[in-house]
Amino acid sequence: MKEVNKITVAASKSYFQRALAISALAHGTSNLHNISWCNDSLSAKQIIENLGVKTIESDENLTVISSKIEFQNNVFNVGESGLGIRMFSPIFALNDKTITLTGEGSLKTRPVNIIVDALEQLSVKIKNNNGLLPLKIKGPIKAGKINIDGSLSSQLLTGLLIVLPLLNNDSEINVSNLKSTPYIDMTLQIMQDFGVEVENINYQKFIIKGKQKYKPINYNIEGDWSGGAFFLVYGAVKNSVVISNLDYASAQADKAIIDALKLAGAKITINNNSVKVEKDKLKSFKFDATACPDLFPPLVCLAAQCNEVSEIKGISRLTHKESNRAKTLQKEFAKIGIEIKLEHDSMYVKGGKLKACEIDSHNDHRIAMAGGLMNLFCDGEIKIINNDAINKSYPNFFNDLKKLN
Repeated sequence: MKEVNKITVAASKSYFQRALAISALAHGTSNLHNISWCNDSLSAKQIIENLGVKTIESDENLTVISSKIEFQNNVFNVGESGLGIRMFSPIFALNDKTITLTGEGSLKTRPVNIIVDALEQLSVKIKNNNGLLPLKIKGPIKAGKINIDGSLSSQLLTGLLIVLPLLNNDSEINVSNLKSTPYIDMTLQIMQDFGVEVENINYQKFIIKGKQKYKPINYNIEGDWSGGAFFLVYGAVKNSVVISNLDYASAQADKAIIDALKLAGAKITINNNSVKVEKDKLKSFKFDATACPDLFPPLVCLAAQCNEVSEIKGISRLTHKESNRAKTLQKEFAKIGIEIKLEHDSMYVKGGKLKACEIDSHNDHRIAMAGGLMNLFCDGEIKIINNDAINKSYPNFFNDLKKLN
């Protein structure tokens, strides 16, 4: 019998970025534990340092010392972080300076109209480049009642929820068609841990009391279910694996990978802060990933190893990722020998025999990860162009893959 593989998954960049932003707004000293760095998290750290916040790193801990927001410069680059552009925009609007907000790579092609529309409703002066970056933001943001569309992303809502409690008056956010409710649960949980409360009415209305303050605390960053999902799929397909630093009580949307693996026939054992997946006979499955779109790449890897055709719903959420992820998966997996059809809002993946090839990550970190995982399932070699895209979220991903047998 093969030895059970053991992997300790990296910290969640979604939690870490939120914790960095909130600790910057909490006057005093916060200590963030169990951290791990990726490009998006490094961008968030640089942003709060440019807001006058001091940070001190020691091993897997980061001390954040904040007194008040003092802009060190007027131009901020959030890299390729979609969360960064949407979460920090309301924070930049807290004062009356004109701030220019830029980004890199695919972020330059992502529409910013939802940011403009929301902040204008709160008396912020904001300009954009024909619906794209750069953004020029001039506050101060004012409390009020606003309406936003949550169909494309919940990230702007996250930024608004973080900032509005700090204002002098009460606010109300009405949200239509919110898709990513688990990410809002994550935001509200972190806010509550730092001492701020928001009333959530069915994810359609958020009542926000003003004059609240964040309190500096010691905070542990959860492990990342998004990255961990690839290793869990490996356990189901090839050889049993135990992934530690995963909390099943987490608000992270991507813990839904457990439900998908069960549907496919994998054997799952959940313990304190770890998940064990044992290989079993796999079968095709149907799964709705609308609320967890980052799971599409590992789910496609899983479906490719199942008999017959699996259906994954929610491809409308994939258009404005680092690539048009649905079409990228279809194109690149065809090279591997896997047929993918896109119809309406669903992706249909037909399991099949893999073949050696060269695929392009399209500078999408999760496509690079999927290619790396599929390489372990293929008798030949699957080479990945631009495999350093993983640095966006999980720089040690390929090193961790090498630990598997």
